[in-house]
Amino acid sequence: MRIGLFLGPLDTFRSIADQLRSLEDAEQDGFDSFWFPQQFGADVLTIIAIAGQRTNRIEIGTAVVPTFPRHPVVLAQQALTAQVATGGRLTLGVGVSHQSTIEDWLGLSYDRPALHMKEYLSVLRPLLNEEGVDFAGEMFKVSGALQIPDALPCPVVVAALGPRMLSVAGELGDGTVTWMTGPRGLAQYVVPRLNEAAASAGRPMPRVCVGIPVAVTDNPDRGRDRAARLFQGYGSLPSYRRMLEREGVSGPGDIAILGNEAAVEDQLRALAAGGATDLLATIFPVEDGPSSVARTRSLLQSLVGRI
Repeated sequence: MRIGLFLGPLDTFRSIADQLRSLEDAEQDGFDSFWFPQQFGADVLTIIAIAGQRTNRIEIGTAVVPTFPRHPVVLAQQALTAQVATGGRLTLGVGVSHQSTIEDWLGLSYDRPALHMKEYLSVLRPLLNEEGVDFAGEMFKVSGALQIPDALPCPVVVAALGPRMLSVAGELGDGTVTWMTGPRGLAQYVVPRLNEAAASAGRPMPRVCVGIPVAVTDNPDRGRDRAARLFQGYGSLPSYRRMLEREGVSGPGDIAILGNEAAVEDQLRALAAGGATDLLATIFPVEDGPSSVARTRSLLQSLVGRI
C-alpha cells in the first residue's frame, strides 16, 4: 500500500504558500503521494500546476474535484495543463459532491448523479487520453478534441460509495477514492463491487485510494473525541452516513485510525489486507501542541514501502 498525505478540512483554508510547503515537505520526507481536496478554498489544479514546478517525484492528486460545476471539456483542459506542469504526476480525482452542496449552495441540479458521472467520464476520459471525443448522451453532447502541446495522459479516480457509482468507477475510471470508509466497508462492499465492474469491462485492477483520519496517541479515547468534533459534519451527509452504518460505527470519531505506533500500524495493515492500494492519511492533532502530529507523521514516514 502506497502511503500518502491528504490535506484535512482545516488545512484547505491555509495560505497557498503554506499548502505548497506542505507538499514540498512531503516529497522531501519520502511520501508516495500528496492529495488536495477541492472544497471552498483555492482552485487546487492551479496550486498543483505551481507545485509541479517546485517538486520532482511525488504523485499529486485531487480528492476530489466536483463535476457538476465544471464542464468535462473545461476540466480536461485544466487537468492536462496541470499534468504538463507536473511532468505526468497528476492523478485526477473527481466526484459528484453532495446534494446539499450542489443544489443549496450552487443552485444547480443534482439530478441522476450516477448517470451524470457515467456520461461525464465518457467525455472526460477520451480527452485526458489525448483522443478526440464524439459523445451524445442524455446530459452531455460533445464532439471535438483539445490541442495542448506536450500533453500527457492523466489517470482518473472516482469518489464512489453507492453501488451504481462503484460500477461506473470500475467501468470507466482507474479506481476509486473514499472517505469515511473503514476496513469492513472496503473488504466486504467497496472492493468487490469495484473489481467486478472493472473485470466486466476488461479494465486493469483498479486503485482503491482510502482517505481516513489518522493519529498516533497514547490516549485513543481522547483522540476519538477530538476526531468526532473535527469531522462531525461528515456524519450528517447521507453517503458518508451509510458507510459509517455499514462499518458498524456511530460517527466519524469511530472511523479514525488511533492508538500508539503498533496499534496504528496494525490498523493500516488491515486496510491494505482489505484491498486498499493507497492510503490518503489526514493527520489530526489529539493533544494541544505538536506531539501527536509529529508521532503520526514519523510513523507514516517509516511505513513507506513497508505495507
